[in-house]
Amino acid sequence: MADLLTGEDLDQFKVPGASWALIDNGVLAERGSIGVAEAGGTTPITARTLFQACSISKPIAVFAMLRLVDWGRLDLDDDVNQWLTSWQLPPTGEWRPVVTLRQLASHTAGLTVPGFPGYPLGAELPTPVEILDGVRPGNTFGVRVDLVPGTRFRYSGGGTVVLQQLLEDVTRMPFRRLARQLVFEPLGMSDSDFAQPLPPELHDRAATAHDELGRPVEGRWHSYPELAAAGLWTTPTDLVAFALGVQSAYAGASDALISQELAREMLTPHAPMADPYDRMDALGLGVFLADGGARFGHGGSNKGFKCHLVAYRDTGQGAAVMTNGDGGTHIADRALTRMAASYGWQGFPMELSEPAEADEKALQRVTGRYQLRENVYFDVVATDGGLDVVFARQPALRFGPRGKGCFGARWGIDAELRLTGDGLVFVQDGVEVECSRLT
Repeated sequence: MADLLTGEDLDQFKVPGASWALIDNGVLAERGSIGVAEAGGTTPITARTLFQACSISKPIAVFAMLRLVDWGRLDLDDDVNQWLTSWQLPPTGEWRPVVTLRQLASHTAGLTVPGFPGYPLGAELPTPVEILDGVRPGNTFGVRVDLVPGTRFRYSGGGTVVLQQLLEDVTRMPFRRLARQLVFEPLGMSDSDFAQPLPPELHDRAATAHDELGRPVEGRWHSYPELAAAGLWTTPTDLVAFALGVQSAYAGASDALISQELAREMLTPHAPMADPYDRMDALGLGVFLADGGARFGHGGSNKGFKCHLVAYRDTGQGAAVMTNGDGGTHIADRALTRMAASYGWQGFPMELSEPAEADEKALQRVTGRYQLRENVYFDVVATDGGLDVVFARQPALRFGPRGKGCFGARWGIDAELRLTGDGLVFVQDGVEVECSRLT
């Protein structure tokens, strides 16, 4: 499929480059690439160009955990505080909730912190414990339980950092080395590494991150010390090797890395959910699922990188697409839909997502100062097709268009703004507040 993606596709969504790999009948069937590593440059994207895998880091971490479960080192249903030694999941008031590995892996632990914005070049990086406690130099709140564990799905990158710390505590081994020994080396993922920050000797192989307008991110990319949640650098070829490893285990192959029983746990729906980007309807362990687990995968979104992995449980089919632009969600969507049509993927949704575009006149009308509640104010400025929102003593928070007058906060913040005439409604955690305009 030499024409899988075109220069017109890249130009439409302001993405400099993309790379992909496809498996069929349980083997690597093809791979390809298009575009450049950095806008305005001449270095081409190749099959070995490194991209940030973003949240596709999470299923890798869960797979490593399942190997330890297989060996009897861990149990899916034990209290994680039994295994954590360098940090403990804190009580919620006088209540000390019990959270299990199964709940961490299926995003049903009731934990906070959905995602991470990363750290720009030169910034001091926090340790996992500082991230979990929500203290400087970390840039997110602490990880806490604020829903009853096991009652419903809520995506939590913070929960995956808990898993990372637990694996390090149990094995007394850095997570980067643990992943290499338990996953990358056995599966032949030779271009994969949880290296944050990326070592200088790998910079020439790495794609540069780009914003939604196709501009390079300052410093080329952000670093993500939340390794298990967002810190993987890899290639599409390595990601489909991981998918093959999961398929092999599910089939009960003698050389599989985890038992068939655990592979079936991994691809069994544990919680219903709805995510139009991932085109899935349930959570397994570490992966999103559709059609009762017949299709599994995960998407990824870091600053300036977008990627997607999808595979079929029983047919040996699947693919990974990685891009170096914030518009890459739509590039991956088109690439996967074209692959699905060409290779006859059963049940794969064929509708394409369309980018939401904001009405510039409407954006200019809502620029101003608003009152959320007594003594709580924020300023809104229209910038580059979106909104920059500044709360008192906070850096600007970017809200991007979601269509129909809605704007969603970036960087994993669960907040939305809705345009209502010349006013705004602020939505957070399901609560809607109509904001009074002051200027």
